Amino acid sequence: MENFVVSARKYRPQLFDSVVGQSHITTTLKNAIRTNHLAQAFLFCGPRGVGKTTCARILAKTINCQNLSEEAEACGECESCRSFQNNASFNIHELDAASNNSVDDIRSLIDQVRYPPQSGKYKIYIIDEVHMLSTSAFNAFLKTLEEPPSYAIFILATTEKHKILPTILSRCQIFDFNRIQINDMTQHLSKIALQEGIEADNDALELIAQKADGGLRDALSMFDLNVTFSKDNILRYSEVLDNLHILDYDYYFRMTDALVNANISESLLLFDEILKKGFDGHQFIVGLLEHFRNLLVCKDPVTVRLLQVSESVQAKYLTQSTNAPYSFLASALSIGSACDLNYKAAKNQKLHVEICLLKLANISKVLNLANLPATEGDGLGKDLGTKENDTKVHETTNVSSDTTSVNIPQIPISNPQIGKLRSTATLGKPVTQAQEPQNIVTPKATVQQNKAFTLEELQVVWNEQIKHLEEKQRFSEYVILNRPFTLKGTTIHLEVDNDIQVDLLTTTLRTEILTHLRQVLQNSTIHLEVVVAEVENKTLIYTQADKFRFLADKNPALNELRNVLGLDYDY
Repeated sequence: MENFVVSARKYRPQLFDSVVGQSHITTTLKNAIRTNHLAQAFLFCGPRGVGKTTCARILAKTINCQNLSEEAEACGECESCRSFQNNASFNIHELDAASNNSVDDIRSLIDQVRYPPQSGKYKIYIIDEVHMLSTSAFNAFLKTLEEPPSYAIFILATTEKHKILPTILSRCQIFDFNRIQINDMTQHLSKIALQEGIEADNDALELIAQKADGGLRDALSMFDLNVTFSKDNILRYSEVLDNLHILDYDYYFRMTDALVNANISESLLLFDEILKKGFDGHQFIVGLLEHFRNLLVCKDPVTVRLLQVSESVQAKYLTQSTNAPYSFLASALSIGSACDLNYKAAKNQKLHVEICLLKLANISKVLNLANLPATEGDGLGKDLGTKENDTKVHETTNVSSDTTSVNIPQIPISNPQIGKLRSTATLGKPVTQAQEPQNIVTPKATVQQNKAFTLEELQVVWNEQIKHLEEKQRFSEYVILNRPFTLKGTTIHLEVDNDIQVDLLTTTLRTEILTHLRQVLQNSTIHLEVVVAEVENKTLIYTQADKFRFLADKNPALNELRNVLGLDYDY
């Protein structure tokens, strides 16, 4: 029986042009080879399965190729290329730093660097998982990495760049590999399926690419798994869905329709069906949030390109996004995110998700209630801007002055009957002029903007504000204001104890105080200036010497007495 070779090895790229999704790196390396601007050390970093080690091997093979093409690609036929393909090249050395991470391993590598290549121009050292080297090994490697022989080139590869010492990073030319895009990965899987004689649905290949999360090696492993699962060499979407244990898009579309239509029973039954299929509740919530995000993306034609799904699924998203209001999606994302964050802390996780679904199903009702107008019948507009149950009618205020005045419209305040439900005889009928309350006053008041006031009048209003804060149990603010102040013109000067009181007064309390004072005293030029009171620094008396100096300052004769008798401070 012929030995099976996995697709990740069988279809491993041999040329720069065959590398998937890393054109920014392959182009730079080809230009460096063409112009002979090769660095002494390279660092390839990025997620797993995106081509770091593959590019390192292609670079090692290409720079020693004897018949290099104009596009800086290896010929694959010369002696150097053949020896590389047969793993018999003496100029290319690979070191796995995960298992060879000690100082002795690096010393052995340094000893090899001393010898020039027997054939070819360069000796290339590929160190994979370089972040696994110990700190001592890194330090031992520094000097050789900084000043290697002219024929030595180091290629380091890692998935965790942040673990590498900055001194190593500064000596390398760094290349950051990207996660491979879903479209690029799907096209590559399609080419492999065609070469293998496998019939594959495009949706199935796209599902594999999404599950791989940017790693082509993972995608090829899942591709082999699904080919093995299939009996007739056909990759079907439904079979791939079951084999990879992925929740279908259809469940999210059905769940969203139920939530938008406030169908609680259908959403709960659908969630129970999902759990019976073996899916985790947390996985469902994360997928539902992703679904809401995709619907939000479809709201704007400019952002539709961020949706990385097949055309058929994209059409479904566009259709459902027209039926899901923006306000619903924004609120759903907020509620779902809270459920996601608190899922692991919940004792009953199923109930936790069901409560989330109940909230999501009632979003539409809450939004509709918020959009209702404030009418007399529902009492929503009752007592706006007044104290509770206040039925007094504001009288017209006419204040004459030589200065400029403004007209402030008064809010109509109804009699006690307004706010109660109408009788069934008048419900639904338009309110005529005769039915309107007769005691609603809507006068125009002329309020003077810079009316003069005295310190005594200001003190009365100030004390009322202090008493109000005490009644509301706002004691910290009460303590700040319950102190004497001075008045210069229309500017109130208030001294506080520290900067914390200044911050509290300037951020929350200043606007409230000034608004009240300006309204009651009818003067819009009132200002409040807050400063920290200067505290006199008193020298504290601790030691016997401090006590003596304190007494000697009051009676200088004590110094003369101490000097004559030769006394010490402590006796």
